[in-house]
Amino acid sequence: FDRVVQNIITSTLPTPPVPPPPLPTIDPVDNIMLQLSYYANEIASHIFTIPMVTAVVFALVVSGVGVDDSLVGNPYEGIQGARYDIVKSNMFYGSRPLYVFRRMMRLVSLTAAFNWHLFLDWRTGNLQTNEKIRAKEALDLCTKLGPTFIKLGQALSIRTDLINEAYATELQKLQDAVPPFNTTYAKEIICREIGIKDLKEKFSYVSEQPIAAASIGQVFRGTLLDGTDVAIKVQRPRILDDIAVDLYLLRLITPLQVRATNLVQGIAADQFDIDGGLAFVDEWGKGLVAEADYCLEAKNAQQFITAMESRGLTALMAPGVVAELSGSKVLVTKWINGTRLDRDASADVPRLCAVAVNAYLTMLLDTGVLHCDPHPGNLLRTTDGKLCILDWGMTITVPPDLQYGLLEFIAHMNAEDYDSLPEDFVKIGATPADKIEEVRKSGMAEGFAFAMKQLSKGGGPAKIRDRLRDEFKGKFGDDLSDDELSVKARQQMMANFEEQLRSEGVDVVSGVTNVMETLSKRNREFFKLPTYMLYVSRAFSVLEGIGLSVDENYSILQECYPYMAKRLMTDDSPRSRKALRDMLVTNEGLIASDKLIEFSSGFTNYTASTVSLSSESEKEGEGMKVAQMALIDLLLDKKGNVMQELLLEGAANITDSLIRDSIERAYQSPTGQLVQTALRVPKSVVQALVPESLQVLTLPFTLPYDLSKVLLKLSEKDDLDNASLQSLQNIWNTTVEPRLRERLNEIRAGDPSGQNSINVNTVLEALREANLGEKAPVAVSLGRKLTATLLTRAATRLKSTASKVRDDHDVPATSTVSANLNNTSNTSIVPLNKLSSPPYNSVSNNSNNKNTSHNKGNNSSSNSDDLDPLEKLMAERIGAMSANTANRLASILEDS
Repeated sequence: FDRVVQNIITSTLPTPPVPPPPLPTIDPVDNIMLQLSYYANEIASHIFTIPMVTAVVFALVVSGVGVDDSLVGNPYEGIQGARYDIVKSNMFYGSRPLYVFRRMMRLVSLTAAFNWHLFLDWRTGNLQTNEKIRAKEALDLCTKLGPTFIKLGQALSIRTDLINEAYATELQKLQDAVPPFNTTYAKEIICREIGIKDLKEKFSYVSEQPIAAASIGQVFRGTLLDGTDVAIKVQRPRILDDIAVDLYLLRLITPLQVRATNLVQGIAADQFDIDGGLAFVDEWGKGLVAEADYCLEAKNAQQFITAMESRGLTALMAPGVVAELSGSKVLVTKWINGTRLDRDASADVPRLCAVAVNAYLTMLLDTGVLHCDPHPGNLLRTTDGKLCILDWGMTITVPPDLQYGLLEFIAHMNAEDYDSLPEDFVKIGATPADKIEEVRKSGMAEGFAFAMKQLSKGGGPAKIRDRLRDEFKGKFGDDLSDDELSVKARQQMMANFEEQLRSEGVDVVSGVTNVMETLSKRNREFFKLPTYMLYVSRAFSVLEGIGLSVDENYSILQECYPYMAKRLMTDDSPRSRKALRDMLVTNEGLIASDKLIEFSSGFTNYTASTVSLSSESEKEGEGMKVAQMALIDLLLDKKGNVMQELLLEGAANITDSLIRDSIERAYQSPTGQLVQTALRVPKSVVQALVPESLQVLTLPFTLPYDLSKVLLKLSEKDDLDNASLQSLQNIWNTTVEPRLRERLNEIRAGDPSGQNSINVNTVLEALREANLGEKAPVAVSLGRKLTATLLTRAATRLKSTASKVRDDHDVPATSTVSANLNNTSNTSIVPLNKLSSPPYNSVSNNSNNKNTSHNKGNNSSSNSDDLDPLEKLMAERIGAMSANTANRLASILEDS
């Protein structure tokens, strides 16, 4: 106590004040104010008297000087597997106000100098000049403030959209350059937690100094007695104490911080904003408290390893846990040899970036346990070409309903079904259910879709900026500078915003501030990014940065497509099936050929990138061979799946369209026209020479022509058939034909004799590898399914055509044929001997008209007006009978 008093008295003895030199870059008025401020501080620092110093010392003693804060503990002390709890935190620290006050004063004292320097930089206009200096100070400040703020700095280091590049660059050093704590104390903790007196009881070697230090703990390298190399991770002392009290303080400060931030931005703060800030702190708190439990980290890592192995993702791994040497404060894992992914120059880094994307999508949309600390230091490329993910302390759980909501959202985005996006926003937790109509009217979905399209084109922010600049130049003029383009774009944006708000019935006073305030308030009510999306975006930000360092046109969204293809093609749940149909099937019920090609390519790319391969086999294309075998296994799966169903439907549609197209082409061919003319001659002769009452006797001569017309009517094509055939043509042009040409060129290049022969042994070997013999029963079964699907489709279309003919069937009552038709059941077939009246004499004219239309290349059977009553009756009855027969055959095949 005497030493403390003596030090304070010594520090307050008067010394001759030395005024600072004038700053030439400062305004004269500001310079005078700084001089006055300096003298005021000097005077204030020397007016303390001994009684005043004594009072200060007494206050310090009362407020905690001499108190051991390490004995205070935390709300979760002694609770196995404890998790973040607001109620416990409030009760614990509410009863310890002096402890909380001391921590608050500690934070204030540490940040005061930094904040004061920032204020002076702002006031003197030197923010940019001193930015690098302040960034270094921010790095040092984070390490002094403790683990909570180190974590905050790590999160901000990848958010250049929130902080300047200089600060982000410095804060990135927190990823793997956090100062370690005392080594001797760390090894004592290891012994205490493992339950040994000396490290030599379990380890033959432990490094003298930690090889890495992080916010929660530090790592030593060691070797077990059996020779296994391990990493020994030991937790910092009192880490949970610091985290818990900082989170409590952050909850106290958040309402003030939100109000201050909104005040600076000119926006009124409401409870919605404050609740959002508190929710973020709470979500962050859950992760931080959980990260302090190494038992949970060990469990998470082991679950990840098991999940990836069960899904065949052998290119992914996490360090194996040595369970018998691990506890809540010490974690021992097997040593992983590798380098950071962002610092590795290997040729397979782009593939591993794709593997990482697939890993995070698998966690988000499949396993439901998402790794929430994906900074570059936690992503390693192992020496055998695998991706290793470290540090499993911070994870969140994604429930199945949310997973399917995200799948549906991605499917609708890919299919450009923007009308469904508002419902998707509700399902993924971004929009309140009672605001869905407002979101639909606001045009937010279209804006979101525009942003996603830009991101999908790749290149990161720089390329997006270039594309937008080119777009603005095309819109506003090539001769404008970037600043002028920005002004024009801003003016248009504001005009669009005002128009949008007025269309929603919002009374907006013109002006940037008023419009932005209204929009900000509206958007906060309509849309709020869920907390789990912050972790996902953080992971993807890191991966995109690594990808862009290798390829300037890298697109993180395009890397997501292979996983989506694989997931939707193999997931047989109802919501996943619907999402796949939304992506692949058009509004007309046809499979989009371009999407089908993308899905097939995405599936094989996913499989090829996620299997573990040696560099030699990778060069030989072994990964793609494995992927192609996996695709064959999927399509020939005896259990069936949604992809099989879609392909069978598509194949049935195309086959049906091909048959109808073949009939039409045969009819339009010279031979077909000749046959039609030959068949039409008897009917024309009968109509011209045979009395009407006797024409029924000539039916054997006229029926062939009538049947040919009925056949053409029942097999007529429609717009969907044309679209289906065009889809088939697209598949041929973009996939089949190029590969055939490529293969033919390969054969020619490798066959000096010019025989262009294919090695039979090579073909047989490929067939053996595919195990097609074992899949033969499945192929036969799929053939039956295809035939059944085709028959069902034919039956449906025949019924539809027959129904249309019946609706168009309008014959005058004076006709004997008409009378017979009216007296005949719709479901029965009229015997020919009851047809005692000849068809209309206009049939010849109709035939001529039809022939003329065919000569023009049009579909002559677009309606039933070109059929006479007899032909209409035949079309109706034959169509109904054929449909029933097709349905019966389809049922037999399905039952088999």
